[in-house]
Amino acid sequence: MEFILGIGLALPITSATGVSVVTGVAQGVSEQQKQNADASNQTRMLKFHLDVVVDPGAGRGKGAELNGTIVTLRDDKMWIEAKSPITRLPLEMSHHPFTGFYVAYPDDDRPYTRGLVSTISVDPPMLNWIYIDKDTLEMKYASRSGSIAHHVGSYDWTSEEPENSRITFDEYEGFLAVEEKDGQWALYFDMNDDGLKEHKKGRKTVEVSLQRRVISEQETNKWGLAGEGNIGFKKTREV
Repeated sequence: MEFILGIGLALPITSATGVSVVTGVAQGVSEQQKQNADASNQTRMLKFHLDVVVDPGAGRGKGAELNGTIVTLRDDKMWIEAKSPITRLPLEMSHHPFTGFYVAYPDDDRPYTRGLVSTISVDPPMLNWIYIDKDTLEMKYASRSGSIAHHVGSYDWTSEEPENSRITFDEYEGFLAVEEKDGQWALYFDMNDDGLKEHKKGRKTVEVSLQRRVISEQETNKWGLAGEGNIGFKKTREV
């Protein structure tokens, strides 16, 4: 089991008996110091959903339907799904929308890395790291131990202005939607800038941008997020 220890996202290990072990606490303190160095830009701590934008030229034919959709999390992966024009949330209400923010990734073996986290459920309000699978280039989510061997950052954005603020990975907007089944689109990252040549396996792909939609203060608790200070997440079960 893992749980969030304050804003530093230290992830101490808890044994099956519920006795907390100190492993990871020192790492969390160190990572908090790195986080403080980045905290001058408080807007990176704002919580947001991710809407999908498709360039008209890239979205010819079937891919055009992806414009104006939303990113969701289920089955350990990130998906692109239809969005209600009224609620601006997934049409399938049981699917959890990406609901997260930027924060330092705690790993002493890496240089300072800005990670990306999201809640994966509302009750309990569990939090996972967003990562790119090193073997398949799928966008996935997991606990720290499940993500640490993969590409975990550095994430950023194209602009602080909400209307132009899109997610980047290593300063690159390389996100692709892959149609895994008819009408089911999963999110990938074009790490090698080759259109997923070795990974798409004949499946249709569409270039997409991920637009930040900042969540209002009054909405934060709805998604298991505190407005300020300690995030207050409950225990996150190890996968």
